[in-house]
Amino acid sequence: QTMNVSTVTAEVKQYGGWVPITDTLQLTAIDNNIVQATKIIASQAGRTLDTIVRDVLAGGTNVIYAPAGDTAVTSRANLTTASVLTPDLIDQAATALKAQNADAIGESYVAIVHPYVAYDLRRNPEWIDVHKYSTPENIYNGEIGKLAGVRFIETSEAKIWTGDGCPTSLAVFGTLVLAAHAYAVTEVEGGGLQHIVKQLGAGEDPLNQRASVGWKAIKTAERLCEQYMVRIESVSPKYSAKAKAN
Repeated sequence: QTMNVSTVTAEVKQYGGWVPITDTLQLTAIDNNIVQATKIIASQAGRTLDTIVRDVLAGGTNVIYAPAGDTAVTSRANLTTASVLTPDLIDQAATALKAQNADAIGESYVAIVHPYVAYDLRRNPEWIDVHKYSTPENIYNGEIGKLAGVRFIETSEAKIWTGDGCPTSLAVFGTLVLAAHAYAVTEVEGGGLQHIVKQLGAGEDPLNQRASVGWKAIKTAERLCEQYMVRIESVSPKYSAKAKAN
């Protein structure tokens, strides 16, 4: 037998951000501004790197559109307020992954879901809250529950579309159901996330007036196998009219 090997390439880019802190602010402020700035930019760094990966995964070609009641939907634009994420759709996605012999992540497939969509799922009697797990010791950060054997991670960074290609005045939510080996991200030696603090007097600062707190990282992501991920696009009757694209 022969084994076919293909090379996957992706262009890496560098991202970062920083905030200045003046000597006057440090002298007059009550709070420790270095600590506060670090908390803010840490959140920015995490969301930025998540967004880079999310946008790559949201471009996958393996898509299920939530039906409008009993009517099948074949495009994003034809979704309606009746196109709600249901346990059956999650089961369909999991079944599609199983049919491809896709490996689980740990013991289950994993779904990335927006809180607005999770609101609808949690009201279904088939939903199992995370605190009801028989073995709750191995819970993912952000995990909220399980449905159809799929574990759900809730995040506001889950993809939302509005405008062109979407139903009029409605936001569309993307829920990703992932198997192992579906995608890859960069691991550039020395290019991981760095927290950078410059004290007063660093660099060209002759009067010791400027400090700064920042971060930088090299990042990219690439889909490896379209069959190992399923994106379910749906609408939330309660929240799609007011949700914003991200």
